[in-house]
Amino acid sequence: MAIPTFLAELRAVVGTRPLWLSGVAAVIVDDRGRVLLNRRSDNGKWALIGGILDPGEQPAEGLARECFEEAGVTVEPELLTSVSVSPEIHYPNGDRATYLDLTFRCRVVAGEAHVNDDESLEVAWFGPDALPELDDYTLDRLKTALSGADRTVFAFAPPVSGS
Repeated sequence: MAIPTFLAELRAVVGTRPLWLSGVAAVIVDDRGRVLLNRRSDNGKWALIGGILDPGEQPAEGLARECFEEAGVTVEPELLTSVSVSPEIHYPNGDRATYLDLTFRCRVVAGEAHVNDDESLEVAWFGPDALPELDDYTLDRLKTALSGADRTVFAFAPPVSGS
């Protein structure tokens, strides 16, 4: 699985140390209420379609780029559904990263879903009641996006005053 050029250059300097990166993920919903997922080539697990933002890239534009690269579909992001921080990810090559994840609910405006690069082993549509095995973090973001809420969900613990 290829990594962005800027990240390869950074990894050449910092090695496999943990990095803080910006990521985007799409909960792509069709007119039948199904969700498009991909099975990743790096770990064989089903996931939301998405990836790492390039430096200076607008999140919705990066998301649209990732959806086309990975699944051959052009999407319209409709709502930023959640802002969250991933658990630390450990990649097979030893790289580690934690992501500030921006998850968007999207709809397809053009294209038929298919594997469009080497990052996916397969792509498929799933009903919300017939999802493949997903990790808890992914499942939480997917459920939030499908909840019908019209606002962004994020964690917040107000500072304690007087401490």
